[in-house]
Amino acid sequence: MIRVVVVDDHPLVRGGLRAVIDAADDLEVVGEAASGEEALVTVPDVGPRVVLMDVSMPGLGGIEATRRLTALGTDAAIVMLTTFPDAATVRAALGAGAIGYLLKDADPVVVLSGIRSAAAGHAPIDPRAAKTLLPGAAGAAGAADVAAARAAPAAATSADPPRGREADVLRLIARGLPNKLIASELGISERTVKAHVGSLFRRIGVSDRTSAALWARDHDMTRDG
Repeated sequence: MIRVVVVDDHPLVRGGLRAVIDAADDLEVVGEAASGEEALVTVPDVGPRVVLMDVSMPGLGGIEATRRLTALGTDAAIVMLTTFPDAATVRAALGAGAIGYLLKDADPVVVLSGIRSAAAGHAPIDPRAAKTLLPGAAGAAGAADVAAARAAPAAATSADPPRGREADVLRLIARGLPNKLIASELGISERTVKAHVGSLFRRIGVSDRTSAALWARDHDMTRDG
């Protein structure tokens, strides 16, 4: 069972997240906090595997709370769950120690998947937030490199880089497109896209879309052609 703490200053948001999480067979909410200050007490006290952390809260905000929890040596994987996908906020959150960054308008299934991914040591980041880490949006590699290091099990050293359809899929992942839109863009089925994504991840040595997008940036594969 994956133990989760929900940190948000809005009771309705905390209640909604609790209902969604507790409905899953493998997840349970073991604590809630209405502020960053409360999170500093609750998280060490209950020892969750994952913390869903709001960014904007009165008093101690989520980014500073994340920084302090990280400094305390928490074992919890902290995932920001917020309405803000701007570059500065994403970089600040990852730089503070967050392992993931999800948006509040995401489908509940995406949030649950993100919790499981974080618990497994991966870096669940919404594609809209990931785009801010790419060329023309972020400009600073430091926090992006932190995210990539957490997400990728090993550095990509393949002597056989993606070509053809895999290269096309990689470029569209780098633009933040989900599989459905990639399929539409390339005129292929979503199942075929999934197969290309799996093969692509194995080829370049990454485990999620954010790491693939960052790999594309670092290897100058974000442009068409």
